[in-house]
Amino acid sequence: MVAESKRDALIHYEFRFADGRSWQHEVSLSVGAEQWPARALPDWTGLAFHQCGHCPLSPGQAPHCPFAVALVEPVEMLSRHTSYEEVEVIVHWRGREIRQHTTLQRGLGSLLGALGATSGCPHTRMMKAMAWFHLPFSTSDETLYRALGTYLLGQFLRAKRGQSSDWSLEGLRATYRNLRQVNLGMSRRLRAAAEEDSSLNGLILLDLLAADTLYALDQYEGELDLFFQEYFDDEDR
Repeated sequence: MVAESKRDALIHYEFRFADGRSWQHEVSLSVGAEQWPARALPDWTGLAFHQCGHCPLSPGQAPHCPFAVALVEPVEMLSRHTSYEEVEVIVHWRGREIRQHTTLQRGLGSLLGALGATSGCPHTRMMKAMAWFHLPFSTSDETLYRALGTYLLGQFLRAKRGQSSDWSLEGLRATYRNLRQVNLGMSRRLRAAAEEDSSLNGLILLDLLAADTLYALDQYEGELDLFFQEYFDDEDR
């Protein structure tokens, strides 16, 4: 088994603003890593504060919502800006540098996807495998491809271990339904915290991707067929 390198377990985001200021944030994928700021946490991170209705945690287990804690520093920065502000986002990940000139909302949506998957929220933990192959600024088709591929590979690996496998994708559909509820719950929290609309709108963008993926899973209409034409040709088999 190849040990993970520290570099490959760290996603580095940098937001550069038009006035010359910049803000940086890192997402750690290391086992046991926590995204907890080393200081007092705001009230809106409390587990009971607009707790998601399907949350399996109790205040005795976790006094703070793991996902909310992961968002403390991004929310503080984003509350000073508007969602439509133009920024250059630079992502350093697995020895690569990915740049995109976009809106703060779009850049935030990409960062939140990685933060949610690594936060420790029970309903986002199945996204951790996707986070290891994080694709910044992914489109709905790319997200669907990665979600399907990750889940099916996970089922294959379970089968190799002699565990039960879900080839019907019911578990993946359930995961995305839960994710939608988590995103709605986090939006309620952020309404109480945000001074501007940027952090909230970033969650809305992330929820739209989750909704797109869930719709494609429930009502698949051939969105990915174009990329798999060779799989449908049996002439040489």
